[in-house]
Amino acid sequence: MLLSKVKLPLGIYNSALKYLRSSSGLVPTIQGDPDRLDDFDLCGNDSSSVRRRFFMCRPSCTDLVLSINNARLFASHSAQAVFDKTDAEVDTSSKSSAEKKTAVLEVNDPVKNDVLEKVEDATMQGLKELGAFGLQVPTDLSGMGLTNTQYARLVEIVGMHDLGVGITLGAHQSIGFKGILLYGNRQQKEKYLPKLATGETIAAYCLTEPSSGSDAASIKTTAVKSECGKYYILNGGKIWISNGGLAEIFTVFAKTPVKDETTGEVKDKITAFIVEKGFGGVTSGPPEKKMGIKASNTAEVHFDSVRVPVENVLGEVGGGFKVAMNILNNGRFGMAAALSGTMKGVISKAVDHAANRTQFGNKIHNFGAIQEKIAHMAMMQYVAESMAYMISSNMDMGASDFQIEAAISKIFASEAAWTVTDECIQIMGGMGFMKDAGVERVMRDLRIFRIFEGTNDILRLFVALNGFQNVGNQLKGLQKALKSPIENAGLLVGEISKRVKRKAGLSTGVSLEGVVHPELNESGRLLVQAVEQFGAVIEDLLLKHGKKIVDEQFVLKRVSDSAIDLYGMVVVISRASRSLSQGHHSAQHEKMLCETWCIEAHQRIMQDIKTLKSSSSKQIFKNLRAISAAVVENGGTVSPHPLGF
Repeated sequence: MLLSKVKLPLGIYNSALKYLRSSSGLVPTIQGDPDRLDDFDLCGNDSSSVRRRFFMCRPSCTDLVLSINNARLFASHSAQAVFDKTDAEVDTSSKSSAEKKTAVLEVNDPVKNDVLEKVEDATMQGLKELGAFGLQVPTDLSGMGLTNTQYARLVEIVGMHDLGVGITLGAHQSIGFKGILLYGNRQQKEKYLPKLATGETIAAYCLTEPSSGSDAASIKTTAVKSECGKYYILNGGKIWISNGGLAEIFTVFAKTPVKDETTGEVKDKITAFIVEKGFGGVTSGPPEKKMGIKASNTAEVHFDSVRVPVENVLGEVGGGFKVAMNILNNGRFGMAAALSGTMKGVISKAVDHAANRTQFGNKIHNFGAIQEKIAHMAMMQYVAESMAYMISSNMDMGASDFQIEAAISKIFASEAAWTVTDECIQIMGGMGFMKDAGVERVMRDLRIFRIFEGTNDILRLFVALNGFQNVGNQLKGLQKALKSPIENAGLLVGEISKRVKRKAGLSTGVSLEGVVHPELNESGRLLVQAVEQFGAVIEDLLLKHGKKIVDEQFVLKRVSDSAIDLYGMVVVISRASRSLSQGHHSAQHEKMLCETWCIEAHQRIMQDIKTLKSSSSKQIFKNLRAISAAVVENGGTVSPHPLGF
């Protein structure tokens, strides 16, 4: 079903997610910026007021759930108006979605691309004619001017058809020239975007180096200002650059000496540059031989004394790390949308086989084991799709604090798509293992999605640590309040009440009844219970480990897994509730998807919480460290062979 026909209820989402954030600490912060309480925008600019609101509301009224700052941020009538407008715009674009899909199919052959290990020139030209290289570039700069939601729709179609071509297009616009859209001045946009939007020139994003994969701050590429002050001299090399051998325009990140205006100290800081191949000194290596996404061009890019004009600095000198991270943050929702499309295509293959394959006198889709696989595949696709479009809708409404949600969507969608494809092969049996079935190519293509644009392991740390960061701020507020107990009596009474209830295993009284559709009240109850217990364990862990929590990656992984499940519960409750409220033909089906997902997600969260609270987990984590250290020291497995040789 088209999501324009299932308007995701922003009010339910924001109230539930705001509740989730305030209870468990999951308040997104801009990557690279210091945490500031007034960034959270829960009440006025006075930080003590913000702290007071945090603690006073958490255990109290339903109006935290119903409408936090409803008048200021998410008034229902204005939210509805924005969604109506968004849907109207999306519907206009979506009326031609079938034609666009047919056009993509006509100009592209994914099997041939995989064999040739390139996208054919005719296909590239066809995609250019469709406007596929400038989907979000403003129309006055030769682009299509799509909203984030419209962009998500189209990349979902591409993701269903060919991830290799999807990477070529995504590396170009989702990250390649995204920095110009986000940080470019008017002159930079007018100079570069028209040709990039039409595909006349191709873009690439150059961050990764041999010594700096996930650790972007450790890059070695340098840019030093020339004596005349008109240029930066760029030297260094980048690896595994998508479109590296095709691009004429590069967004390059390099270390530059930056003087601190206050102290006078000079430090190397990352700066972003727009680099043209025509500047001279820019070369690329041969295409890399890869496991998957073979159609996309991946190559090394080298910079040898490249003279980059000072006017080609992107953003501020020394502000490149923020530029790099926000480019990635801004594009991750598109990955979730694309992979939700991939899952749709794979599920169709699995269902076609299950509906037509007869074994033991029965169609195999009638067997419970197959039914369980298909149901879970459908649930994972539903969750990923809901995440993608919830984030895109909020971005279209001007939200700027979507970084955690985008990271969660990337983690979830990339892992769900892998599982769905693996299960498809299992359902198809030997046929699924055959090249002609077309699923093995999808699986090879999918493997990279858990690695690039932020490995899932690093993104899990990002999700978890942001949560701990906010809980730390809350605890600092409580610590300050304890120094003036009379002045802060209300805050302290509320906090004591909350903690007593938690210790007794009682609910703090918050409910989603009246917010979600009545048929989903039980799912809402599970969400509230999970949030409350998750928030309690987060606080306990921070009090236990303090600043050393950053080194407790066994803990952080489980915290992040629970956060991902919580967010998944929020988005499916939101989407299914809307479908039920509007009486959509798939409403009861979506109710079952939502109910089942929430029950299973709640069980996983409770298990993670049990593990984190268990005394035996300390021994498990200790053993895991020791086992790993022994295997590394031995250069492989330690145990002798059972046959004694």
